[in-house]
Amino acid sequence: MTGFALRPRIVVLAVLLLLPILPARAAAQVPAGRSETPAGRSEAPLGTLTWGVHVTLAARWLDPSDTEAFITPFMVLYAIHDALVKPMPAGDNTPSLAESWTVSKDGLSYEFVLRKGVKFHNGDPVTAEDVKFSFDRYHGAAAKLLKDRVREIQVVDPGRVRFNLKEPWPDFMTFYGTSATGAAWIVPKRHVEKVGDDAFKKAPIGAGPYRFVSFNPGIELVMEAFEGYWRKTPAVKRLVFRSMPDETTRAAALKAGDVDIVYLLSGPTAAEVKRTPTLRLAAAMPPGVVFLDLPEQWDLKSPWYDRRVRLAASHALDRNALNQAETLGLSRPTGGLVPRVLEFARVYEPPAYDPARAKQLLAEAGYPSGFDAGDLTPFPPYFSLAEALGGYLQAVGIRTRMRTMERAAFLTAWREHKIKGVVMGLGAPAGNAATRIEVYVTKSGIYSTGVVPEIEDLYQRQGREMDRKKREALLHQIQEIMHDRVLHVPVYELAFLWGVGPRVDEACVDHIKGFSYSAPYEDLKLKPGR
Repeated sequence: MTGFALRPRIVVLAVLLLLPILPARAAAQVPAGRSETPAGRSEAPLGTLTWGVHVTLAARWLDPSDTEAFITPFMVLYAIHDALVKPMPAGDNTPSLAESWTVSKDGLSYEFVLRKGVKFHNGDPVTAEDVKFSFDRYHGAAAKLLKDRVREIQVVDPGRVRFNLKEPWPDFMTFYGTSATGAAWIVPKRHVEKVGDDAFKKAPIGAGPYRFVSFNPGIELVMEAFEGYWRKTPAVKRLVFRSMPDETTRAAALKAGDVDIVYLLSGPTAAEVKRTPTLRLAAAMPPGVVFLDLPEQWDLKSPWYDRRVRLAASHALDRNALNQAETLGLSRPTGGLVPRVLEFARVYEPPAYDPARAKQLLAEAGYPSGFDAGDLTPFPPYFSLAEALGGYLQAVGIRTRMRTMERAAFLTAWREHKIKGVVMGLGAPAGNAATRIEVYVTKSGIYSTGVVPEIEDLYQRQGREMDRKKREALLHQIQEIMHDRVLHVPVYELAFLWGVGPRVDEACVDHIKGFSYSAPYEDLKLKPGR
């Protein structure tokens, strides 16, 4: 496939962009530490909502202790579990199992007051001991960073817990209280200790709006409304997630009425849903960037070690054509790894699409005929986008072979640095520039394959800097180094397209600002009689 293969597809789709798309709902903001007002539904939940999910469902997503630096696990966590503080329609740090939180004047202590009367699905009360236990067992994204910064956790009494830091850290609530990590999601200490971690993953007990019913690993997850949920009784009785990795299968199931919502549509499939009168196309706008990760750039013997080769790969890509073909022009081409919507992001426009310049750079680097770059392994299931990217690279002489993996296996292999060649990455958790940088370019980052000492020094400095302007300058300096060195090849800030069926009254698209999936689940609604 060459870089010119996309042109006919784009022409066919161009007129379709005039059709309306289901708008995203803007999120209202409240000050940090303030509680969102519960809606207080009292009617019994009714009906079933079924999703055609774009990935195979991983068992580890049922337990927040090993949450990856991606948004996918939160698709499950928001249903079964609840967090002390989490992103909600009211803002990124909305108190949930905690009714409030305060910070000491010296910035060294964060105290959380738990919401009274909140219970896990098995009837156990949510206590400060559960909060401490959940943090202690957490070993997912940024776990080392969090635990290096927290000196101790004090259980003040059953309804209050205090985190004492080793030194002031302006990003504690960003790492702890957003989807940058899963550290704030609370599990029942007594139950987990009784059944063990493996049994807990098979039948989790949470404090969220839906209780676990059954799980067929990789295939289907079934949950039922927890009528004792503190925020409100969910309107829909049963939620079903069905794994449908093939996009055309998902779309066909939506048209047939076998599922009510499908995630991740692209190209002609998205256009077909858009023009079907009984269906709606929705666009969630997560803070996600599609990019090429080049783990072999740290190997002196690899062509990728040469900055000119990495820059050639960037000039080889027609980002605008990719955007039109894959997401109907709704994504935003970029030259920066940190999406512009995140705090402290520095905006970089994408390099020009210039195949001639790409070939010239390869020749200057000693590869006038190009080179074999090995496997191109995409973030599943964005396989058509990866094929297009491979075509553009091929057109300038960078030859790759597509290698596909299942989502959970891919994430494990990526974090264990077992994937060679070219990785097409994607990440969309909440946070800010510091949380995104930590994941990909610091020594503690779970998807980082090499360290730039200058970046490491700047990152440590910004983590101690309490002056916002000075901290922003340090984070901008890091992003400038990342950009100048072409540590990654960003493609675009992703528009995540859904299909919504006729039975759905409220799908909760983007109710939590920047969240990829339906949430809060307790706000979902079916149309009357459906």
